Amino acid sequence: MKPRELIATAKAPGGVDLRLIRHDNDYVIMLDANELMNSRLGGSEEALAVMTCERLRKGASPHLLIGGYGMGFTLRAALAVLGQSARVTVAELVPEIIDWARGPMAALTAGCLDDPRVHLVAGDVAAEIGSGVRRYDAILLDVDNGPSGLVRAANDGLYSMKGLALAKAALRPGGILAIWSAAPDAAFSRRLKDAGFKVDEVTVRARSNGKGPRHIIWFAGV
Repeated sequence: MKPRELIATAKAPGGVDLRLIRHDNDYVIMLDANELMNSRLGGSEEALAVMTCERLRKGASPHLLIGGYGMGFTLRAALAVLGQSARVTVAELVPEIIDWARGPMAALTAGCLDDPRVHLVAGDVAAEIGSGVRRYDAILLDVDNGPSGLVRAANDGLYSMKGLALAKAALRPGGILAIWSAAPDAAFSRRLKDAGFKVDEVTVRARSNGKGPRHIIWFAGV
């Protein structure tokens, strides 16, 4: 068995350390002992994009905001199903994540960051959410392992009542807030409803072949 190889490190805002690890042809991004991303387990991140796009109004030229590039599974899946008139803004807080996408993981990235429909923002997705009213048709969040600030404590604000109100204001009529999670969270489901969203909680598998751990996606409509 080939050993794991440390390829690069990065420090996220707030001081936590991220590590990019290669194992044979696979990549893993670690935060301490937590596996944030794995190149073999992108099925649920792809579902986040595809299932959101399926819920969008037909015939529109949608503008999506994706919070967290990660390994690009959500972005690539969205681009594959969206028309050429769509726009996708990607907010990534950690610059090294994009460096890794264009460097060691360039084959996995497959040029998606250079798609003319993509606008890459080096910064906090919360700032993008708060930057305008009725700006997006969908906001897709995969910045933690669930609705709490794992990567940094400040991310808790995204899932608070105030954060949800800002997301709701940033969505156009009929828009969708979609949030990925590694596990269920009944309290967060109630919070979404209390914030005035119409909530559809869906269980999806981690692998695109329908196998692997079960993950959760909340589709919260306005």
